[in-house]
Amino acid sequence: MSDLERYYRILELEPGATLEEVNQAYKDLVFVWHPDRIPKENLRLQQKAQDKLKAINEAREKLRSLKTKHQSTHKSSPSASPFHYETPSQTSQPPSTHNPDLSGKDYSRANLSNKDLSGRNLSYANLSGANLSDTFMHKVNLRGANLSEANLFRANLLLADLREANLRAANLIGADLSGADLRGADLTGARIRSGERLLVKLIGANLAGAIMPDGAIHQ
Repeated sequence: MSDLERYYRILELEPGATLEEVNQAYKDLVFVWHPDRIPKENLRLQQKAQDKLKAINEAREKLRSLKTKHQSTHKSSPSASPFHYETPSQTSQPPSTHNPDLSGKDYSRANLSNKDLSGRNLSYANLSGANLSDTFMHKVNLRGANLSEANLFRANLLLADLREANLRAANLIGADLSGADLRGADLTGARIRSGERLLVKLIGANLAGAIMPDGAIHQ
């Protein structure tokens, strides 16, 4: 088996998968194998998770590098079929992958769908009306951020810091807020249910003092 075939296999993909499929597979596998989801006392599984993450990261970087190089080589050819990249919002540029500190930045109405923002500092950033669907934001700092009317459909906000965040009228259907800190957050009018069914994961989330969608303050 060649290295290329091995990288596809690690990400559970068929050879020739698109860059979009590579990125999605990476996020899915990181979500499954992140050590924070495994009991600390289970040292065997913790080590296995770390080994898996190392392999997953290497596979994604190698495949991304290959596909980016391929696109650069063929971008001047009108007959070439380029790999799919998400179109940045016309109002703002997407966060740089090299800058973890994005506090106070303006990403209002930006298209950040499927981005990996894990570990970034987006405290007090303006993300009002932004498209954050399927975005991976594990341990992201969104303290005091404006997320009003943002689309957080199926967003992964595991262990995120959302203290005092403005989530008014945000779409949280399918979002994972397990372990997130939502103390003092404003969720007035946020979409979290379909009828009587709660469609947001809030396992271990801290909601003390948060304003709930119906306007009640969580005790």
